[in-house]
Amino acid sequence: MKYPRTESQLARSTARFTDTPAPASKLPPAALRSKKKFLRFFPGGFADETYYDWERGYKFTAHQQWQEQLSREQLAALIRSKDFAEIAARAVRIESRTNLLFSFEKMALRDALRDPQGARAFAIGLFEFLYGESQLSERFANWIEVVAALPRKQTRVLTWPLVTVFGFIAQPKTHLFLKPNVTRIAAREYGHDFAYKSKPSFETYAALLRFAAQVKKDLRDLKPKDMIDIQSFLWVQGSDEYEE
Repeated sequence: MKYPRTESQLARSTARFTDTPAPASKLPPAALRSKKKFLRFFPGGFADETYYDWERGYKFTAHQQWQEQLSREQLAALIRSKDFAEIAARAVRIESRTNLLFSFEKMALRDALRDPQGARAFAIGLFEFLYGESQLSERFANWIEVVAALPRKQTRVLTWPLVTVFGFIAQPKTHLFLKPNVTRIAAREYGHDFAYKSKPSFETYAALLRFAAQVKKDLRDLKPKDMIDIQSFLWVQGSDEYEE
């Protein structure tokens, strides 16, 4: 299937991440430097063609694929038929087409999901995390427990990227991907006190979402569409790929 190059080609009824655009208020010096750095690489902001090619495009395509293959209805139907291995295979396949996880994390996940019990726990836990009715704090804490309990061979499965990647792909208007080192550098460059702890917890994830909310507010004149744009902005600040 061919995917649209830009979101403007999607149905206009798609829910929007941004509020009504408003001029950005005067930013603190560090935040302003971060914004200027992003615009030096991508003068057109989040609408920049190079930005779409380098950062947004492949992440948005993964989200589209998730919607097509692992929507709430599809995931529920696969769980009812106990096709847990298929759920795991689809999730891994969609993620594998991105560069979000390190290779050792991809291998650890594949190893864990080859085990039938691991695939079952992953599938049911994934549904509850994404589509459950309890508060996000409870769903995220339970998801951490699911990932922590997955079978492991050599490399640990419980890492921040693994805990956050599927929420980010599936629901980018809600969830943010956490790459610890890059995000911590980005927060420092932005002048934000990000209360990070290496052990995954909802407390740290909530702090990440607060950081994202501040960045979204500060960049509202650039009209970020969702967490893909926020994550990409932070990546530009903290990754050595964008050293000046």
